[in-house]
Order: sequence, then structure tokens, then C-alpha cells
Amino acid sequence: MILIASSFFAVLLITFGVVSFATAPTRIDKTVSARLAAVTADKVAGVSTASLEASELLRKTATSRFDWIGQTLGKYVSMASLQKWISQAALDTTASALLVQTAAAAGIGFVITMFFAPIFGVELGVAGGCATLPWARVAFLRYRRLSAFDKALPHAIDMMARSLRAGHSTAAAIEIMAQGAPEPAGSEFAEVFRQQNFGLPLRDALMQLIDRMPSPDLRVLVTAIVVQRETGGNLVEVLDRTTHVIRERQRIQGEIRTQTAQGRMTGWILTLLPVVVMVMINIMDPGYSKPLLKDPVGHKLLMLCGGLILLGGFVINRIINSIDV
Repeated sequence: MILIASSFFAVLLITFGVVSFATAPTRIDKTVSARLAAVTADKVAGVSTASLEASELLRKTATSRFDWIGQTLGKYVSMASLQKWISQAALDTTASALLVQTAAAAGIGFVITMFFAPIFGVELGVAGGCATLPWARVAFLRYRRLSAFDKALPHAIDMMARSLRAGHSTAAAIEIMAQGAPEPAGSEFAEVFRQQNFGLPLRDALMQLIDRMPSPDLRVLVTAIVVQRETGGNLVEVLDRTTHVIRERQRIQGEIRTQTAQGRMTGWILTLLPVVVMVMINIMDPGYSKPLLKDPVGHKLLMLCGGLILLGGFVINRIINSIDV
């Protein structure tokens, strides 16, 4: 018992050490902070306004002490695509730091499993499961942010249409939409307006918006605006019809999720039930699964059962999510 407790606290300390080391400010961060502090001091003292104007053009970029990993693995992994995936989740981290977190999580899971279930297949499976945790966090935050954007998009389009009816230009309507739309739609359209002020054409700014927010509803909106600007027509009417299409699409998606809720719950139950039943049986009758943990044939059966459970959950998930609107 003392050995297990000591191992647990040792792994805990190592984890905190790795996280503290990974999140500590780098030399680049300290340099940027020093420069921004100097710019702020100049603003307060009224020494120089040129430095302040230049500072407004700076774009916040996440840096990490592990950037050398990205440079090394850039030949084999698309670090740019991974970084864009992280940016869509609005996380202030880098692709290199995510890879380090993945390796650290896998190592910690492998070490902990060595003390409780010293089976190579189980250790490997737990390590793989722990390695997916950083990626699952990024995927969850990305999905939540994209869902919030899709939910706020119809309201933002209505604001743009009302602004155009009031006589504002397209650029001014985008600014009004950026100021009044819920997040994250407001900040994303604010970036579009900022890029226009810097001289980027509206079409290119909207294309970059689609690249940052890969939303089908946003693609419908951008296509409508671009086609209207090239062929002419009443943009307000186009926006009203686009809003109606997006709201109807979201309504149908909600109905589909309601109809497939039972299938999703069935998938979770069928995936977790064998694990829960095995744990409960071993609690009521300790040593019941000892042959599976000690015998080589039991090891193979455990790996086979785990693989079949994962395969079944994957198939159920593909069947449920195969409906697209």
C-alpha cells in the first residue's frame, strides 16, 4: 500500500512538473512582454505615438519552448493544419506543446498501469487512451466553439440585413454585426472588418473567415454575398433568404438529433456495459477475473474483447452520424 501511494504521489509530482515546465513563459514571450511594456510606457508618458500605432498591427501568436519539435516533425506531420485546428478551439497553445502533452499523458498512463495491471496489452491500451485526452479536449472545445458560432450566425445576419436597410454600406454593416453579434461570431466578423481596413478585399477576408471557421452555414452566407457582389441584386433580400435557409437547416438538424438520441444512448450503454459489469463483479467477488489477468490466454482475450468493444462503438457512431443535412 505504501509503495502504491508513493508511486502515485511521484507520478503526480512529475505531472505537475511537466505541466509547469510546458506552460512557463519562453524567451520569446518575455521579449514580447518587455516590448509591449515599453510601448505602454511610451503611451503613458506621451513620448512616442509611432510605436503605439505599430503595436496595434501586432497579431497575438502562441509560442512555446517546444517549437523545435514542430520544426523536427514538420517533415512528417502537417503542423500548420494542426495549429489551425487548435486555433479553431481558441486555445492559447501550439501544436508542439500539444504533442508534448500527448506524450506526457501516455507515459503517465503507462506508468500508473504498471502498478495495478502489469499486462503489456493493458498498459499499452491505457497509455493510448490517456494519449487521446489532450486531443479530446481540443476537439471538444473546437466543436463547442463552432456550434456556438453556428447558433449565433442567423442573429448576426439579421443585424447585417437591418443595417443595410438603414442605409449603411457593406463594410459598415459588417462592423455593426461585429459589435452586436454574440461570441464567437462577433470577434470573427470583427477580424473581417479589421482586415478590410488594412486593405484586404472583402472576398479574400470572407475566404479567410471560412478557413478559420469551417461552418457549412457560414459557407452558405459567404457564397450568397460573393455571388451578389459579382452579379448584382438586392443584398438584403439575399440575406433574408439565407437566414431562412440556415434556420431551417438548424431546425432539421435538431430534429435529427432528437430522433437519433436513443441510438446514441444505446451506443454508450453497449460500449460501457461490459467494463462496468466486470468492475462490479470484481468488487462483489474479488479475484473473479484473476485468470484473465494472470494467464497469457486471458491477456489475449482481454485485448480481443477491448478491440471488439471499440469496433462496435465505432460502427454505431458511424451509423448514427451518417445522416447529413
